[in-house]
Amino acid sequence: MGFQKRPYEPTLFVKIGENGKMLIACLYVDDLIFMGNNKGMFSYFKRSMMNEFKMSDLGRIHYFLGLEVVQSNDGIFVSQKKYAREILNRFKMQHFNPTNIPVEFGLKLTKAGRGKKTDSTFYKQIVGSLMYLTSTILDIMYAISLVSGYMECPTAMHLLAAKRILRYLQETKDFRIFYEKGEKADLIGFTDCDYAEDQDSIKSTSGYVFMLGTGAVSWSSKKQTIVTLSSTEAEFVAATACAC
Repeated sequence: MGFQKRPYEPTLFVKIGENGKMLIACLYVDDLIFMGNNKGMFSYFKRSMMNEFKMSDLGRIHYFLGLEVVQSNDGIFVSQKKYAREILNRFKMQHFNPTNIPVEFGLKLTKAGRGKKTDSTFYKQIVGSLMYLTSTILDIMYAISLVSGYMECPTAMHLLAAKRILRYLQETKDFRIFYEKGEKADLIGFTDCDYAEDQDSIKSTSGYVFMLGTGAVSWSSKKQTIVTLSSTEAEFVAATACAC
């Protein structure tokens, strides 16, 4: 049908028509969402797919793989409010005191940790559930990156840090990313890093976020693969990761 698969995302397909017409389709198993700027391309695509496969047209997207989407005349809101509440209920954290900071200031985690060893399966369930929330909640990326390094042998201290992220969700579960309609959408990126903050490997952590207008579209926080010998070198590594 004239679509081209994107090399950086194998489930994303783009079709370019005349005079700037565009249709973008994204697949996940048996779910399909698409967007574009031409109603004629929409209609032709839906007819073609329904002739080939048994499909249902559910109209405008409202819920997709845990993502909640609200479209209005002002723009588009994206969130994971329902999923965040489910996590809080699953781990019985819905009645704990909320906090407005996902990581305790100055927290230093190590593999040795403090306190008794805790159930690693339970710890992995918490961290794994939180990882999926980073699809829309970008300000927990660093915290998730921090606690995910101790899933093999977690201690009470590691579990406490993971539960603090859940308490932060209690405070921010209703937050949403807003992509404003009709605004000048400049792509702006920010990057930064710490220096040798990992107590076990002495590695630094890089982070970046890209904003398209009012909304974030890409973000990351992960440990650098090499040991840098200065804060300047760590900054160069972070900037390179951001540019790539």
